[in-house]
Amino acid sequence: MKIGIDARAARWYRGTGIGTYTYQLIYNLNLIDSENSYLLFWPEENFSDIHPGGNFNFKLIDEERKDNFWDEVDIPNILTDTEIEVYHVPQNGIGLPDKKTCPYVITLHDVIPYKLPETVGPSYLKIFLEKMPDIIKKADAIITVSEYSKKDIAETLNIPTNNIFVTHLAAENIYYPMDREKAKQLLTRKYGINDDFILYIGGFSPRKNIKGLIEAYYKIYKKLIKPRKLLIGGKPGKSYDDYKELVNKLGIEDHVIFSGYIPVNDLPLFYNGADLFVYPSFYEGFGLPPLEAMACATPVVTSNVTSIPEIVDGCAMSVNPYDFDELAEAMHIILDDSKLWEHYAVSGFRKSREYTWKQTAKNTLDTLIQVGKR
Repeated sequence: MKIGIDARAARWYRGTGIGTYTYQLIYNLNLIDSENSYLLFWPEENFSDIHPGGNFNFKLIDEERKDNFWDEVDIPNILTDTEIEVYHVPQNGIGLPDKKTCPYVITLHDVIPYKLPETVGPSYLKIFLEKMPDIIKKADAIITVSEYSKKDIAETLNIPTNNIFVTHLAAENIYYPMDREKAKQLLTRKYGINDDFILYIGGFSPRKNIKGLIEAYYKIYKKLIKPRKLLIGGKPGKSYDDYKELVNKLGIEDHVIFSGYIPVNDLPLFYNGADLFVYPSFYEGFGLPPLEAMACATPVVTSNVTSIPEIVDGCAMSVNPYDFDELAEAMHIILDDSKLWEHYAVSGFRKSREYTWKQTAKNTLDTLIQVGKR
């Protein structure tokens, strides 16, 4: 079977959830499948990251670079190769061609623009809400990333569940346990971070509940047996100024570190150097950061809502993200109880090993072949 894939996110958006998903999917399809042939719509001549096999071909596309990724991928690729038997768009179906020449499969990661529109950037919100009804009409099948997201998509968009296929994600291979002291030393050398810290990584959208995290940290930072700062990692985004203002209002600016953008290859240093990873999100279709922390054997405190309980499966300490006292207490307990800390470090690591990108690729390939044969 000849499979077409819109691969732009793997090149343009690597380091984000959808970019990582697209890259890992293609990379692992390359590892597991030598029977089917692939045509990847790719924006430049550098294919070295993928190490393509002989059954992978590339269609170079014009780089319609814009200020916003969603504006870029909203320009559909032109399917002139009539031998393509199924076409996959991994970025929520955005950029699905108008003219249909074969069955279409999209990966719809979540329906956050419908459920929490106030937490989504205006450009993406506009494109998603305008395009999604037509995308759903054209798509022959939907892949999503959790059972929770499958249920949410079915109910929100009125789609039969038998046409939605779940493929869990995984932590990349760069996430593994390191010597913690060595990780801390490297963080000191590269980033000037000398303190023990609690870590958050995962974007600045209001739905990530960073305000709740800051409030919870404020409740406990003086009570901890060993002092820890709160390190909030990532490129400043929506609501960043609000978080800085809250930190200043609480008078804890000397105890909260905003690291700025962290290159993907340095993220394992932060996960391994942290004493605790906290991810109190209000809504996730999957939620990769807790799994990445677990893969580094760092204990996790996270939310007990949406898809997160399905993914961590009791191997992280789960709390009500709307209850800041409960969040604070969980952080306090796990940091000051060495046995509990060790329990979640070990159980989280073991759980993370159950998720692999090869399995994601296999499940995706099974769906693409099934739809292509209809």
